[in-house]
Amino acid sequence: MIPYRFTVTSHFLITLGLSFSLFIGITIIGFAKNGLHFLSFSLPAGVLLPLAPFLVLLELIPHCFRALSLGICLFANMMAGHSLVKILSGFAWTMLCMNGLFYFIGDLGPLFIVLALTGLELGVAILQAYVFTILICIYLNDAINLH
Repeated sequence: MIPYRFTVTSHFLITLGLSFSLFIGITIIGFAKNGLHFLSFSLPAGVLLPLAPFLVLLELIPHCFRALSLGICLFANMMAGHSLVKILSGFAWTMLCMNGLFYFIGDLGPLFIVLALTGLELGVAILQAYVFTILICIYLNDAINLH
């Protein structure tokens, strides 16, 4: 959140690449720690054999979509805040550039709103970093300690 600097997390491919690289790393760690037993998370104990292929597919799909949902969540929250601040900053700048005392006094409202939203966006960025880290830790715990 440095003014006039490029924000990396406001691009979908960056957040998706980050989440998929962590997902692949967690999968590799799961296989390294548990071997082929790592795949046992997709098949509960005591399942009838005819249901096994269906249940494996049913459990693998959400497992693979974890990375996609993590990347989309991070991207959407960062992009929404950036877009809102940019729109209101443009509005405040337009009000400031207009002639007359009334427009200058009227510009203080949007300016304070932009400052408040910048603080809110900083809070959202910290919260998103926390959520991203906690979810990665949960996924890593699931890969290391199978149920």
